[in-house]
Amino acid sequence: MKKLINDPDDVVDEMLDGMTAAYPDRLRRLPDTQVVVRDDAPVEGKVALVTGGGSGHEPTHAGYVGDGMLDGAAAGDVFSSPTADEFEALIDACDAGDGVLAIIKNYEGDVMNFETAIELAEMEGVEVESVVVNDDVAVEDSLYTSGRRGVCGTILVHKAAGAKAAQGADLSEVTRVAEKVIDNVGTMGTALTSCVTPEKGEPTFDLGDDEIELGIGIHGEPGTERTEMMSADEITDALTEAVLDDLDLDPGQEVLTVVNGMGGTPQMELFVVNRRLQELLGEHDLETWDAWVGDYMTSLDMMGASITVCAVDDELKELLGAPADTPALTTK
Repeated sequence: MKKLINDPDDVVDEMLDGMTAAYPDRLRRLPDTQVVVRDDAPVEGKVALVTGGGSGHEPTHAGYVGDGMLDGAAAGDVFSSPTADEFEALIDACDAGDGVLAIIKNYEGDVMNFETAIELAEMEGVEVESVVVNDDVAVEDSLYTSGRRGVCGTILVHKAAGAKAAQGADLSEVTRVAEKVIDNVGTMGTALTSCVTPEKGEPTFDLGDDEIELGIGIHGEPGTERTEMMSADEITDALTEAVLDDLDLDPGQEVLTVVNGMGGTPQMELFVVNRRLQELLGEHDLETWDAWVGDYMTSLDMMGASITVCAVDDELKELLGAPADTPALTTK
């Protein structure tokens, strides 16, 4: 397989150096770590938001570091959790004395290592709260999780909680907003192809030329069904209906939607999916407040997409629409 890399063992290190070189006035890397923080961290007078996880999901995680979203993010090796030491360094670098909220995707390594880091930080007097995002409606338990997986809905947690922190809210209020998004968001994805990791250089799982996997995880974890290739509308229907069944929304509910590319899908195809998604929401008597289309949380070069639906009220609309300025997402 052809990839724009040098030594596979250096790919995360070189990616982070390239990212901070692209945004030298916004981001800096902590020495001898795989941690990226805002250039002005720690930011006085606000709760700090931190997150992290395995690499390979870009622009997640460090792409959302900046005004109105995250204060910092730790990057593990490809599809591997950062260590507890990296998470501890992240918390320490971002804490300005007003507390830290750790936003954790529900993967066992991320949860365990973040919990260890939080314990160490609290021993040093840092006030830390944490939330665990589990928006994947496809499966209850998976290869790397107990309970549901955390996927693209995590970006909405970053956005809403980040906006609340930027308003000067205290740690309990920022945490409440994060939990509110988690309670109101659902996601499901599909893979048309496997991804190829730099270390392995070949597909991470076998999927026939005429097969797709519904409910796939962002690391290639098994989904709910492997089936013959379907049309874009049929795939959109299957994913959306599963998400809506899980959310059980009332008629007239306003929603934010995300059609997220898995890394190897052209935007043309993502907009085709969004077309059917919006038609389907209308058929369910739901009102789209905002619709995002693009690559927000990927799986290297996997061809496929996920659909996220988040129920919004006046508070969440204000926060999700608030200004943010990060490498991967800017709102005004």
